[in-house]
Amino acid sequence: MSRSPQVRGVLFDIDETLVDLRAAMGTTLQSVSAEDLAHFTPGDWDAYTSLFAADPQGHYDAYLAGHLSFADQRVLRVQHAREQAGMAPLDSDAARAWNEAYEEMLPLHFRAFDDVVPLLDELDARGIGYGAVSNNVHDYQRAKLDAAGLRRIKILVGTDTVGAAKPDPAIFLEGVRLLGTGAAHTLYVGDNLRVDAEGACAAGLQGIWLDRAGNPSPVRDTGNVLVSSDIVTVRSLTEVPDLLAG
Repeated sequence: MSRSPQVRGVLFDIDETLVDLRAAMGTTLQSVSAEDLAHFTPGDWDAYTSLFAADPQGHYDAYLAGHLSFADQRVLRVQHAREQAGMAPLDSDAARAWNEAYEEMLPLHFRAFDDVVPLLDELDARGIGYGAVSNNVHDYQRAKLDAAGLRRIKILVGTDTVGAAKPDPAIFLEGVRLLGTGAAHTLYVGDNLRVDAEGACAAGLQGIWLDRAGNPSPVRDTGNVLVSSDIVTVRSLTEVPDLLAG
C-alpha cells in the first residue's frame, strides 16, 4: 500500500474541531433565554441546542451563498428551534434584542477542546507549521480563536479572504500557500466529512475527518454517506501525530 507524502503543514477547521462551538452555543442559549424558557428540562435544552446547532433548514449555507446576513441566519435558526419546541416566534424587536444579547454573550464561552494545545505543542516541537481555514469571515474567526486562547494560530483563511467557501478548492489552497508547504504535504483536519475531509482531498490535500468520540454535535452526522478510502478518520486530535510521517 502506498504511503502519503510526509506532512510539512497542518490546516484545521475551527468550529467543532479547534473550538467547542456547540458547548458555547448551549451555554449562551440558556443565558439569553433562561426567563423565556424557564420551563425547559435538561433534555429540552439539549434538544433545543442540538437543533439550533444542526441548522436542518440550511440557513447558514444560505448565509455562505450571500442570501442572508449573518444575524438573519442566526435568528432564523432560533425561530425554527422555538417553533419545534412549541414556542411562539420572536417578533422583530424581540429577535433583534435576542441576537444582540447572544452576540455579546457567545464569545465569553469560547473554549478550545482539551486535545488542541497538546497537538499544537507537538507541531511546534517538530517544526511543522499550522493554520486554520474556516467557513466564516476572517475577522470573526480571528476574534474567536483569540477568545479561545489560540492566538498562536497566526495563519487564518476566511471566506472573505479569497471569496470562496469550503469545499471550494481555492480556500484550501490559499491556506497551503500561506503555509508555504504544498497541497500533497498538507493535512487538513475537520469535523465535517463532506465539506472538510472530502473537500480537502479534492483540492489535493490529505483530508482527515475528525469524528470526535463522545461529542454528539449533529454536524458530524453522515447518514448513509460512505467514507472514501482516501480519507483517514480520527476520533481525537491526539491521533494526528501518528499521521505526520506520512
